[in-house]
Amino acid sequence: FAYLGARGARTTTTKTTTTTTLQSGPSQTRNLALGRLSPTFLQASKRGGGAMSRKKKSKKSGSGGGFGTTPTAEGEEAPKKESEDAPPSSSSTSTTTTKGGGGKSIYSLPALYDLAFGYRNYDEEVRFLLHAHRIHSSGGENDGDGGTRVLEMAAGPARHSLAALADPDNGVARAAAIDLSEDMVSYGNENADVELGTDGPRREMFEYARGDMRTFASEEEKGGGSAGDGNDDDDASSFDTAWILLGSMQHLTTNDDVISCFASAYRSLRPGGTLVVELPHPRETFSMVECTRNGWEVPLEDLHGDEYGELRIVWGDENDPFDPIRQVRDFTVEMELTGMEGEDEDEEMQNVKEVVPMRLFTAQEIDALGRCAGLEVVEMYGALVLDDDDDDDDDEEEGERKDGATTVDVNDEDEAFRLVCVLRKPQ
Repeated sequence: FAYLGARGARTTTTKTTTTTTLQSGPSQTRNLALGRLSPTFLQASKRGGGAMSRKKKSKKSGSGGGFGTTPTAEGEEAPKKESEDAPPSSSSTSTTTTKGGGGKSIYSLPALYDLAFGYRNYDEEVRFLLHAHRIHSSGGENDGDGGTRVLEMAAGPARHSLAALADPDNGVARAAAIDLSEDMVSYGNENADVELGTDGPRREMFEYARGDMRTFASEEEKGGGSAGDGNDDDDASSFDTAWILLGSMQHLTTNDDVISCFASAYRSLRPGGTLVVELPHPRETFSMVECTRNGWEVPLEDLHGDEYGELRIVWGDENDPFDPIRQVRDFTVEMELTGMEGEDEDEEMQNVKEVVPMRLFTAQEIDALGRCAGLEVVEMYGALVLDDDDDDDDDEEEGERKDGATTVDVNDEDEAFRLVCVLRKPQ
């Protein structure tokens, strides 16, 4: 299988196990286990690795599917965020079975989740996301007043939203995030205070609230109207682009849930706006023969740079059951914190294991389900990668766009490892 690795990561692969070691910045011990973080850890987790947008090669040992094909994080592959799929965020009602961690879900331990998937390069991925929006949206060059308005759904630590706002050159005027987990929302707001400052205009441009990605923009909340009925007000509450990343939509295991999610996105977008969905590549679904164990490690360092422990992650284990009718795999997800000796009261927090059902999608399903909610698929890519180097003679074959930037074609057998769908709301 192919997976997304981190820059500078030490990776080993066996027949049934993929392990990637990521270097993290300064962090802390007890607060890490409890999910209470210092600013240095918050920043370190952001810089904790390289790009999820760059794929590494490894031996094939049967497809792990979904997040399990990379050390995914959102599957993206670091076991999700997928995927390497980053583990999807928690905006769904998928049933999970939890063991350890005092009965807590991995999504209620946002610090560990953030550190585990900190290898993704959010700045580069945001460049791609905004590029895809600007070339595929319709209705004029300018998004709203003062810039693009972004909505991140099932946002987890909200790293993409914050990266979009942190750089003024991105041209983002406002960013909002929603997630079903109260812990993630609180943690994301802490991240915002660190990344954008507690005071000032950029912090005021970001808001994070608890919300279900299927129902947050229901008819009641919007004051009537349904997807496709033409009853839209292009006011300050509308968004120009919405993102569902890191394989988070995999938590929606029924068609009804997916259509509800797309309908909520539809109601939130201005006419001509875009929805970008990132999922594992469909070849994982069709090549699944056996489920393999996928994992990686994040060394923990103190303020002096000395390693004192590590976070070990498993995202998909051997023999995780896969239901080919529902296209759902029950992923075993485990995080183990070592090097925390002496912190007796936190012992139960040092090992969290649960089973998370996640759906594997095909490209045609996304197209059909999007149409049910009034959206149309206008483009598909194979990675969240945007290369500005237009000197390569092979640019056109690899997916050169009208502005000269190069992207990864979804059909590229060597470079495509994600399914990135751009859907648009008609004008």
